[in-house]
Amino acid sequence: MDAVKECGARSARAGCRAYAWRLLPRMALPGAAVALAGCHAAVLDARGPVGHADGTILIDSLAIMLAIVVPTILATLGFAFWYRAGNVKARHLPEWSHSGRIELVVWAIPAMVIILLGGVSWIGSHELDPARPLKGAGPALDIQVVSLDWKWLFIYPQEGVASVNALVVPAGVPLHFSLTSASVMNSFFVPELGSMIYTMNGMVTELNLMADAPGTFQGRSAHYSGDGFSDMHFEVRALPAQDFSAWVAAARLSTAELDRGSYEALELPAANAAPRLFGRVAPGLFHDVAAQVIAPAPGPGTRVADAASGGGAP
Repeated sequence: MDAVKECGARSARAGCRAYAWRLLPRMALPGAAVALAGCHAAVLDARGPVGHADGTILIDSLAIMLAIVVPTILATLGFAFWYRAGNVKARHLPEWSHSGRIELVVWAIPAMVIILLGGVSWIGSHELDPARPLKGAGPALDIQVVSLDWKWLFIYPQEGVASVNALVVPAGVPLHFSLTSASVMNSFFVPELGSMIYTMNGMVTELNLMADAPGTFQGRSAHYSGDGFSDMHFEVRALPAQDFSAWVAAARLSTAELDRGSYEALELPAANAAPRLFGRVAPGLFHDVAAQVIAPAPGPGTRVADAASGGGAP
């Protein structure tokens, strides 16, 4: 009797497994859709001229590569079908060894693809030179960027204000970024606006971007730089010109001052730094950081502080 019960239980388990395997293909597509529901194609959702140009290069490159990928897939399926074991019409030529026409096709098509891809990349890389100024409404707005561990400092030299982990810019106005690092190499990237660029200690890199319409975008570090790297992101708000002027006026009301002392406290490693504003900035601070007049930060090897109260600054 026990043997009968055990046999029945085994049969039930086997039936459940068989049903699960049959159900798996039906659930794969909905499961993938749910998993990808939170994804955002930021690079292809461009909000500026550089982002639009980057998206065009990606789409053009994809189209060029599909010109060889699609025929190759179709030819593979066609050959597998035609030369199947049950097709008596398929000719088998065991003595065949060479065909000049086949060689021409096999080598010419990949060569054309490489030439086209190389041309697109060559022209695009020169037209999208990060240091190349952009045309827009009025002169470019200068913004100085310092990558810290693990937060971003944005200095507006013309306006005399600064912010941490919050970048506010006027829409339709060219943006000229000067970037450096307080310690290790990092990478500045706003996917919707395009052009990721590295920041390095003791060096200044240049980047020109523009948001062609108001909106809110996500900026992030695209280079691993230690324990707090995953939280090293910031919000980019592109505002109409009058709203940006109002934001600058409100920022100047902040009593916090970014001088050498507050900067040295700010550059201490800290994760999850809360956004904050500085109503005044010491003249030449960015130059002193880039020229290493101010000593480089201790680096990510030191203890990570809890920056919920303001990123380690007093």
